[in-house]
Amino acid sequence: MQSNGASPSDLPSVGKLLETRPIRELADEVGISLATSLVREILDELRTRVLAGEIDRGTLESACEPAAIARRARNAATALLRPAPSVVINATGVVAHTNLGRSILSPGAAGRVAEAAVRYLDLEYDLVTGTRGSRGSHLEPLLARLFPGCASLAVNNNAAAILLALRALARGKEVVVSRGELVEIGGSFRVPDILAASGARLREVGTTNRTRAADYEAALGPKTGAILKVHTSNFKVVGFTEEAPIAALAGIARAAGIPLIVDWGSGDLVDLAPVGIHDEVPVRRLLEDGASVVTFSGDKLLGGPQAGIAVGERDLIRAMKRDPLARALRLDRLLTAALHETLASYVRGRALDEVPTLRMLALPKERVAARARALVDALGGAQGVSIVDGVSRPGGGSSPVGEIPTALIAVERSGGELVRIERALRRGEPSIVARIQDGVLLLDLRTVLEDEDPIVATRLREELLRARGAKK
Repeated sequence: MQSNGASPSDLPSVGKLLETRPIRELADEVGISLATSLVREILDELRTRVLAGEIDRGTLESACEPAAIARRARNAATALLRPAPSVVINATGVVAHTNLGRSILSPGAAGRVAEAAVRYLDLEYDLVTGTRGSRGSHLEPLLARLFPGCASLAVNNNAAAILLALRALARGKEVVVSRGELVEIGGSFRVPDILAASGARLREVGTTNRTRAADYEAALGPKTGAILKVHTSNFKVVGFTEEAPIAALAGIARAAGIPLIVDWGSGDLVDLAPVGIHDEVPVRRLLEDGASVVTFSGDKLLGGPQAGIAVGERDLIRAMKRDPLARALRLDRLLTAALHETLASYVRGRALDEVPTLRMLALPKERVAARARALVDALGGAQGVSIVDGVSRPGGGSSPVGEIPTALIAVERSGGELVRIERALRRGEPSIVARIQDGVLLLDLRTVLEDEDPIVATRLREELLRARGAKK
């Protein structure tokens, strides 16, 4: 079928195009295999348009010029091979922003990752005996100092740690959970689904807003394998509420001879009340209150890489390590190196200075405000730009009601113009992620690294000037 004189037979062959100079140069840049594949895809797309009558002979001839095809293929190759995930500047004020990768690593941890990536390691090799070692041996001494008397296990995320704990300690049995803690967090992670995957059976108790210790006790029976206490992560029920304290649940579990498993995903190791986060409890306190096993994330309030850490009674952690699934969920060499360096900051007592997540959380509002004033001054008196009070948030599903006082850069424009500025900042190079709230574009420097302040100032100035020019 022909359309406007154009025919599929007018298309050049892939082989002929590969002999032309523009395509040979493309192949030198991106490799012959990718160049050939991209050229073939472009020709297939043109063939489809010819058969659909969407292109005439003259347009087809221009589109089939080797330089034109090389240009299209090069653009496609650039998009495909661009480093990903790409670096962004986080101006949202959400510290452990899940969609932006949660916590960033300290320079020391990042350096250990780079070293571990390009060199061999004693990951599972005992240098003293010359025999096979255990990768857990690198992290366990540090965790033992942070949690005296407890054993530990690190896997690749907290969902994996919970799954492994339930599978190893309560498979085939009932696990008692409050109805108010049957949560779903980002990525469709649902507590009932994790329970089902572990082979344990869910036993709901209490109500959405009130679950007492007596509710748990009444649900226990010969089929009970564990009590599970779940961090509610992204939400908080307020008002007429009640929940059983860990100490009370620990006593009930101990009397019944079953473990109390606590999913405390946020994983804070220090008391964050001084920085305004009052609804998080340090993991060590949960263990002191009697929790049998506590699982938590490595990349939330701990401030390290993605990981799931389980600490608790030695026989229970030992059972988790023996489960065949433990191998499938183990940490790789890079995560092990990063987590070791992060935990070392806590052991040295320097976490508040060395771990970026903690440093951002503890940054005084006055310091954020001073940086914001300097940035606004660098804009040269741009109209509609001011500094307003606001709050930063911990993020990562931790402390759902936690608010840290901060100073925000506020940009006020008409609705359409504001959306265009936000989009341009987000899509530019580098990407700057801010937020629009109540008709105002807000940037929080708490989550912007100090050496990124000049970049934010330059990009914001450019977009404000571009918006002013568009209005004229």
